[in-house]
Amino acid sequence: MRLVVVGGSDAGISAALRARELAPETEVSVVVADRYPNFSICGIPYHVSGDVPRWESLAHRGVSELEATGLRLRLDTVARRVDPAARRVTVTGPAGEEDVGYDELVLATGAVPVRPPIEGLDRLGPADGVFLLHTMADTRALTRALGEGPREALVVGAGYIGVEMVEALAARGLALTQVEALPEVLPTVDPELGRLVRERIEKAGVDVVTGVAVEAVRTAGDRLVVSGSHGFRREVDLVLVVVGVRPDTGVARTAGVRLGVRGAIAVDRHMRTGVPHVWAAGDCVTTHHRLLGETYLPLGTTAHKQGRVAGENAVGGSRRYAGSLGSQVVKVFDLVVGRTGLRDGDAAEAGFDPVTVPATADDHKAYYPGSEPISMRWTGDRATGRLLGVQMAGRLGSEIAKRVDVVAAAIHSGLTVGEVSDLDLTYTPPLGTPWDAVQTGAQAWERAAGRVAT
Repeated sequence: MRLVVVGGSDAGISAALRARELAPETEVSVVVADRYPNFSICGIPYHVSGDVPRWESLAHRGVSELEATGLRLRLDTVARRVDPAARRVTVTGPAGEEDVGYDELVLATGAVPVRPPIEGLDRLGPADGVFLLHTMADTRALTRALGEGPREALVVGAGYIGVEMVEALAARGLALTQVEALPEVLPTVDPELGRLVRERIEKAGVDVVTGVAVEAVRTAGDRLVVSGSHGFRREVDLVLVVVGVRPDTGVARTAGVRLGVRGAIAVDRHMRTGVPHVWAAGDCVTTHHRLLGETYLPLGTTAHKQGRVAGENAVGGSRRYAGSLGSQVVKVFDLVVGRTGLRDGDAAEAGFDPVTVPATADDHKAYYPGSEPISMRWTGDRATGRLLGVQMAGRLGSEIAKRVDVVAAAIHSGLTVGEVSDLDLTYTPPLGTPWDAVQTGAQAWERAAGRVAT
């Protein structure tokens, strides 16, 4: 059997490897648009900062390792169109245009950066000091520019990548401005926690500007002038635009697949597109959320899982994607913020009757040196007590990620908020408390929800 995978990032490589694992007789070809298969996009900020000195280290597996599993990598090859009736993909590569036949096809084309309506953004690029960061080629262009000694930079966007890149550029010694159109940074968490992130970024010397939309970028000699709403204006050497991504569905549309939420490829829980013998996975597809149903949630963890499902099913399996909860975590200097499940507004839109309660707990016993508070926001359903979501912020070392993971497992299993108190969690004074911070937060929600109910 011939399996063709279009896309060489998380979902595509996961699909290809799973297919080879289960059906080693399958001929698996992976069409990769550049020369960087299986690179960690999530690791880019840490290469830019210098924490990961060699860009090659960001590869989960090298080309030779992938080929040793039996994969045929078609590097620097772009898929142009799919003919599902003839079961072939037309590609353009080093040898020119050719048709590649398949028995099963997995589309894992990922996402592309959103290009906001900023005047000048369509004309300016890396040669001018303006960057959209998403690929290894983007990364190498940015690090080359940083090597030329810019003094001042401006980051447009303060989502997960935006705040990570501000930390990375601060480590390179640049004077920084960060601009976010929304009222607070890190808008995927509630403003109460976003404020903590902004304060930490400002503590590092970054000028954080919220509630301002960048409207134009233009050159002025060897400098860049950035202007925006409310009279905003800055003159800098480098501009980085990181305001999110959108699904890359150009090739998929030629196959006649149906598009769903936010223009992503609509797939079922088996990662089928509805077009015979065509599967899809990763940042280009809709995601089944365990509480919301169908949504769009481009995350590396999700892409790996979906790719594994698509690859297994393409060679005859019947695995279902279990669904996501949008679990995320980010480090911002020495602050860590994580979340899983739903926030209050999302829960209300989904038909729940949410109650969101703030809570604070020590990360370990207060008498042991170094104890710090964890700030939390717990969301549960008023009538049933069902646990819907948690957000947490605390210092690096407070195990925010693992505590959010505990909550994610609880939501995945359908627990109520109250049942979190029954979990048998570990304790020792340097690392926790007899009632872990997770359980202290759950108990705070129960008390507050009881007061709301009366």
